[in-house]
Amino acid sequence: MSMFQQIAKAATMGAIAVLLTTPVTAAEQGGRYWVPTTSPSPYWTPSTANPAQYSGATTTTLAPYSGPIATTPAPYSGSIKTNRARHGRWLVRSSTKRLATTQAPKRSPLAAMARAVPVSKPHYLILQVNTNDPAAMNLTLNNATNVTQHYKELGEKVKIEVVTFGPGLHMLREDTSPVKARIEQMALSTPEVSFKACGNTQEKMHQAEHKDIPIVSQAQVVKSGVVRVMELQETGWTYVKP
Repeated sequence: MSMFQQIAKAATMGAIAVLLTTPVTAAEQGGRYWVPTTSPSPYWTPSTANPAQYSGATTTTLAPYSGPIATTPAPYSGSIKTNRARHGRWLVRSSTKRLATTQAPKRSPLAAMARAVPVSKPHYLILQVNTNDPAAMNLTLNNATNVTQHYKELGEKVKIEVVTFGPGLHMLREDTSPVKARIEQMALSTPEVSFKACGNTQEKMHQAEHKDIPIVSQAQVVKSGVVRVMELQETGWTYVKP
């Protein structure tokens, strides 16, 4: 090492020593010096016992935290709410069904049987007479009596209409009927049976005999016996010719 380099090194070392000793000397003259603390505080505390000589920032004890205490959050209850909602709807439906069952009016056994038995509709029958034959006339009255008695025993309604036209009009003529007495009796005992006389036939007999053609009081005159049969059949009546 040259002489010049040694001089420069010595000068540098001297300058560094002066810089390091100057603050320490100044601190000793003021009666205090600084030492680092071992606490994590960012401040330095004086080593002197007289705190009045220290003008720097001091550390203070922080007040305990008084805010809300953090707790572990409750687990997600979305599925629980959904299950509760479904369970609630099930309870409502079940309660409604039980209420309807308990509030349903109790029916007696007779009422239940009456509801189970189907209600039959009335029966309608046409009996036609178009011949001047006492046997055919009596057969017609026999059929009317038997059918009426049959449905009476079953407790069902029936309606029968005896329609006469052509030569069969003699059955309902006051002056020539061979079954006049029987018709009078049936009118009282069997009101389900009625009698119709053809008006066209009555008029032709009037023209042919040149006199009025009387009809028994139990019968009713219609315009046409054939048309009457047709109209009854069109409304669902059953047609029978003895």
